[in-house]
Amino acid sequence: MARARGGGLLAATAALEEPLEEAFAGLIGDERSLVLAGTFARAVVGYAIATVADGGGRPITSVGAIFVEEGARGVGVGEQLVERIVEWSARHGCAGVDVRALPGDRATKSFLEGAGFRARLLVMHREVTL
Repeated sequence: MARARGGGLLAATAALEEPLEEAFAGLIGDERSLVLAGTFARAVVGYAIATVADGGGRPITSVGAIFVEEGARGVGVGEQLVERIVEWSARHGCAGVDVRALPGDRATKSFLEGAGFRARLLVMHREVTL
């Protein structure tokens, strides 16, 4: 992600705090957060993290991460992670699910569009040099 356009800044601002074990333990213990492991042939090949956030009157799910190992893509693991997130969001009364995709990452955008997501906001950024 860090090498993709916009990925360095996203990685710096969205990263879990170290140590990761504590960060994941905190998320797993939080009823407003969801941590999933995606498996294929009994091996963990992906994961997803989602959190219920304030959506301006009705909660909304914010997906902090969804990832599937490159060699395990195309077999349904990502689709299952998304479906579990959507089901969990419905149980929490969320109005919708937001997930970020980097500009130029056509594979991720195509995957998300195929899962029913549509762009609702484009964030523009300009670096400031001192």
